[in-house]
Amino acid sequence: MPRKNEPTERQCAVTREVRPVSSLIRFVLDPEGEVVPDLKRVLPGRGVWVTASSDVVAVAEKDRKKIFGRGFKGEARVEPGLADRVDALMERSALQALSMTRKAGGLVTGYAKVDAALRRDPVIGLLHASDAADDGVRKLAAVAAGREEPANGCEIVRLFDSAQLDLALGRSNVIHAALLAGQASENFLSRVRDLERFRSYSDADGTNSNAEKAVAQD
Repeated sequence: MPRKNEPTERQCAVTREVRPVSSLIRFVLDPEGEVVPDLKRVLPGRGVWVTASSDVVAVAEKDRKKIFGRGFKGEARVEPGLADRVDALMERSALQALSMTRKAGGLVTGYAKVDAALRRDPVIGLLHASDAADDGVRKLAAVAAGREEPANGCEIVRLFDSAQLDLALGRSNVIHAALLAGQASENFLSRVRDLERFRSYSDADGTNSNAEKAVAQD
């Protein structure tokens, strides 16, 4: 969240489009002069804002002297793989939020328990390991669709494999989980949406090509 009295919108240093800060990533310089992402938007110092898209971050890295050098008004070092590092940080943030959801009592794991929760509890999301069998996913989707609540009110998450879920939740063989209504679950789903948006941009919508054109014309 922006700090008090800070703008709620910023200009992307690559595309020059003004966007809400929630759809941008803030970058700062660390003490060694390296560009690092400030996902929580709280680190001190001058910030350079870039659209929260892997494609646009990749353009910023490619044209680092023009984008970051200009933004920081001096030399700015960028280690290769900036977009990948941002992705890893966002993924870690989502998994940490999932762990907090479990600690808050907002998570039910195991196929049978998830099935039961869908029939009696306020479930707002289903979490399936990316390597889960399609049959189990389909059966739980059918149960969700049969609830009184609209089926589209139950978000589906399949971004993490079972090993990642095991590590985040401190248990073994986590394949299916249900997210119960509550702030912790909402926080996790918000981080998942951010990660999905970061990964979803591609040349299909012109985002990357538009960003490169903006840099070329500058």
